[in-house]
Amino acid sequence: MTDRRTIFIGKKPLHAYVRAVVMAMEGGERSIQLVARGATISRAVDVAEVCRRRSGHIAQSLPETVNIEDLQCSSEQITNDEGTVRTVSVLKINIEGIGDVPQSEEE
Repeated sequence: MTDRRTIFIGKKPLHAYVRAVVMAMEGGERSIQLVARGATISRAVDVAEVCRRRSGHIAQSLPETVNIEDLQCSSEQITNDEGTVRTVSVLKINIEGIGDVPQSEEE
């Protein structure tokens, strides 16, 4: 298995995670794994889709093609501060950029 750069999806705005994917791909990483737990799963799906479609100003800096390679769904046991154990769903989305990153017109 190839090494993948991992981006954990939390409660920040969608564009912050799209920008993280763009920065990783501009830095030479082409295999990215988005990891989300519980309520943030829908945001991870949105990030993957925005990157795949290259929609929006930020996503235009992604390579020509971005593919969703693999989805992994599982669950984890999480212990909170009070010692209560709960089961949380986990989604891992592997995306891959194919092609060159467009050159910035500002340079």
